[in-house]
Formats: sequence, structure tokens, C-alpha cells
Amino acid sequence: MLGRTPAVEPPFLAAPLEHSALSVNSQDLQDRIRLNADQCVKCGFCLPHCPTYRLRADEAESPRGRVALAEGLAESRLTPSKRLDAHLWSCLECRACEPVCPSLVAVGSIMDDVRALRREQSTGIARRWVLAWLDRLSSASGADRAALLARAYQKSGLARLAEATGITRHPRLSAFHRVALELRQPARLNEEKPAKSGAPRGVDLFIGCVARTAQPGALAAAQQLLTRLGLEVRVPRGQACCGALHRHNGFPRQADQLLTRNAAVLAERPVVGIASACVAELRTHTALAGVHDICRLLAALEWPADLRLRPLRKAVAVHEPCSQRNVLRDPSAAYDLLTRIPGISVVGLEDNAYCCGAAGSYLLQQPKAAQALLAPKVRAMRALGTDILVTTNTGCALHLAAGAHEAGLSLEVLHPVELVVRQLDS
Repeated sequence: MLGRTPAVEPPFLAAPLEHSALSVNSQDLQDRIRLNADQCVKCGFCLPHCPTYRLRADEAESPRGRVALAEGLAESRLTPSKRLDAHLWSCLECRACEPVCPSLVAVGSIMDDVRALRREQSTGIARRWVLAWLDRLSSASGADRAALLARAYQKSGLARLAEATGITRHPRLSAFHRVALELRQPARLNEEKPAKSGAPRGVDLFIGCVARTAQPGALAAAQQLLTRLGLEVRVPRGQACCGALHRHNGFPRQADQLLTRNAAVLAERPVVGIASACVAELRTHTALAGVHDICRLLAALEWPADLRLRPLRKAVAVHEPCSQRNVLRDPSAAYDLLTRIPGISVVGLEDNAYCCGAAGSYLLQQPKAAQALLAPKVRAMRALGTDILVTTNTGCALHLAAGAHEAGLSLEVLHPVELVVRQLDS
């Protein structure tokens, strides 16, 4: 418990998933798809809220269209094909359709299940190749190697050469190039810090996988600010990726194993996460249902009288990740925290209701669509004219920073906690 800390209840979660089973059964997947899809009355309320339907104006690129396709596949009325897969895998799983659905259709669950079904139906070689890639992408060692390669790519001149020769105009190469320019030195945190004698309260910090190199400053800032608030911060050794990358790519068994591993090392004390998507995924496990989003926790805590923030008299733009808006259902968390900074003007980024295109591994797997979805965000950033943008999700931070860089904007992309720590009065 957090002692005198006011209780922070997890915000409302729409249709939380149960991830207890560690096996995948095709018949179970088909049954769940049929059961959930049967709730859809095809009213079309979801259409204007879907980023891919907005982008392509194609019924098969809408939530109700994909639900119908998944149902047809589960009932064997549709035959698997490249065209069918293209529509199923182009879904961002942003879940913007769920809050507006009058029938409470769990579109995210349907998409996870139909992708798992397609993995089961695919060849073993293809399935193993994708799984190996996801395992490497989501591991701590993989993040460290990616950061090392990214630094070599930046410093060797290869990045400039790639831009000069036009190679980066190829969508997939461009995606990896853009990400490589944004990766940083991995965060170095003292894992499994020993408890301080007499410490009245403490929390465990979830560090995830990609955040180690994509937002190392955010992890360090979270540790610093929580400590200043009188909490003993521990970084338990043995934690893993939250599992979201595997789940949304059709590997629920592996995602459940990662969740189980995290539950084993994080269940002793209150847990805090800096990335909204990770917090959302962790909360689907019974033992981790109370994981705190760092912005909401810091906004709700009672701060000591001697902890003051210096004024910041400028406008700061806020990007609201889909996981923060549509899964945690708490889009105001960053705003509530930032208003603790005197003089600040906090402005929501126009088009916040729509996905930026990052969507986990989507920015690497669907680079053309990811870029198209990013374009309105870049225009909105340019229109605001501010030099600071904050976001609460790691993948979004990478994607937005790359877009700002390419557009020639003098814009810094930060986690809200990083900005707060900058304003600490020493």
C-alpha cells in the first residue's frame, strides 16, 4: 500500500480480457469471434471514428466491416486470402470504435482473436519467423542491440548517405531509418534496489522493453520524481515486455507467458508504468489489475509543501495516445499532471481523437499507412507553433518525433514526467 497516498482506482476498463490460458485452440478462437461479433448490429456509428476508414473510405477498412470479415472467417463462409488478411492486419487496434459503440462490441478482442486464428492457419515457417522477430524486438537485449546499431548508423554517416541516395523513400526502409534516428542510449536503472530501512511506502517501476532505448529519460525522470515524493522506487529484476506486441500480432500464448512472468516479479508492491499501452496490457492480468499510470498517480498524490516547480510560461502541446483515451479511458491524466507547473498553457493536439499511426509495431509493418496517419499530426504540430509536445506512450513518442524531425520542426517530444522534472526547484 502507499500509506497516506490517496487511493487511485484504475479508470474504467472496457471489456477486460482474460489471459489466463497458455494455449491456443482454433475452435475456441472461432467461438469467441462468433460470440463477440454477434453483438455488432452494423449500425455504422463507428465509421467516422475509425482512422483507416477515414483514410480509405472502404467499408472493409471500418470496424463493422472487419467484424463482418472476422465472423465470416470464423464461420468458414470466407476463405483465407491475401486480400482478406490485408484488411484484418491494417487495423490499428486503436479501439476508437469501442467507446462510441452502442452495442459495446469488443472490437479489439475480435481483432486479437482473428489474428491468432490466422497465425494458427499459416505455415509453421512463417509463424516462427514473425515470432522470432517479435521476441527480439520486445526483449531487453534486443533493445540494447538496436540502440547500439542505431548509434553506429547515425555516427558512421550511413544515415546521411541513405537520405542523400534516396533509399529512405522506400516505405519499409524509411520506417526503420526513422526509428533508428530516434533511439537513444539505453536507460541504466539500478534493478532490484534493496529496500531502505523504515521506508514508509514504495512502488515498483515497470520499464518494459522499447522504453529502455526510446524513452530512457522518461524512466529516469519517473524514478527521480517518485523518490522526491517520498516513495522508495524499486526496479525488479526479471520483468519482461508487457506482451502487447505479441498479442496484437496473433500470439496470445506468448503474450500470456510474458504477463505471467511480470506478475511473478511485480505482484508484491504497487506497480507504476510510464507507457499507457503497457499499463493497459498489464491490467488485463488479474494480479496486475491495479497497475498505476504514472501521470494519473502523480496528479492524484499529495505533494510535500517543500516540493515546488518553477514556472514555465509557454504553450505545451499534448498528444493523447489511443491506449490512454480508448483503453485506460483517462485522456486527462497528462493535463492534470502538467497543470501543477505554474504558468503553463496546456493545449491538446488537434485530431487527438485519431491514431497517429504508431500502434505498436504497426509503424514498421504498415509504413505507408503509418505515414499517412502521421501527416495530420505533423500539420497540427506546425500550426500550434510550440516547441514542446508531450505524449504518454513510447511508440507514439518515437513516431511523432520522427515526423517532426522530417518536417524540419524545432520540436522536442517528451513524456509529461520529463517536463515536470525539468521544472523541479532544486
